[in-house]
Amino acid sequence: MKKKFFLAVDLGGTNLRVALIDARYKIIDRHLFPTGRFVTKESLLQAVVESVTALLDKRGLKQAQIEGVGIGVPGPVNFDSGRVYFFPNIPGWKNIPLRDILSRRLGLPVALDNDANVMALAEATLGAAKGYQGVLCVTLGTGVGGGLVIGGRLYRGASNAAGELGHVPINVDGPRCNCGGNACLEAYIGNLKILGDAKSAYGRDISLEELSRRAGQKEPKAVGIWRQVGKRLGVALTGAVNLLNLDAVVIGGGVANAGKVLFDAVKATIQK
Repeated sequence: MKKKFFLAVDLGGTNLRVALIDARYKIIDRHLFPTGRFVTKESLLQAVVESVTALLDKRGLKQAQIEGVGIGVPGPVNFDSGRVYFFPNIPGWKNIPLRDILSRRLGLPVALDNDANVMALAEATLGAAKGYQGVLCVTLGTGVGGGLVIGGRLYRGASNAAGELGHVPINVDGPRCNCGGNACLEAYIGNLKILGDAKSAYGRDISLEELSRRAGQKEPKAVGIWRQVGKRLGVALTGAVNLLNLDAVVIGGGVANAGKVLFDAVKATIQK
């Protein structure tokens, strides 16, 4: 019997990632595309299909060797029906039966879930949170997502929307969030907000990578921006830890690449 594989799709507000994974969960190959290239829902769907096909062709694999496709998406979903409610940071996606659409186009079984839930499941099963019973996993990127593991099991909530730390308000009043709410954590520490603060500080556009590099060199402006992000995240995490009595928090996503300057501020805020 030929070796079996899985396909993993990470549909983010900034990037689309597709990976080929073996039965031991080792990543064999991957593709990455900027999400902004795909201006319509149809073009993004087609990009997923084409990237999956390209990976299979590159590795000389047949459809029969693929057990299934797992896809994580940046917004609330109905896990049971495989339907996307909406994406706060990608327009045009509302009440879309994404699981069935992709399953039909790919000719493969598809499992669909919120990206932070997928992260939480992976970290609790294989990664940094393995062995812990109460875990919050946070994704920092275009948006701020969260996934909860309670009693060693993924907790989805009454309508599959549990764990959305990014849409917990951290002030009584505050900036409008793309979800439609006010003063959401995401409106303060999503990468669009960070990039806006960086542009104000430097008088020009500056990437997250450059901002992180400057902070690593202890440049005051960059350090100050990341410390502010860490403080705001720490405030929200303090509420989550106190509410749920968690024994682990795992932070990932592109913004988390800021590293020590960010995490030190998060830890200091929670301890305070």
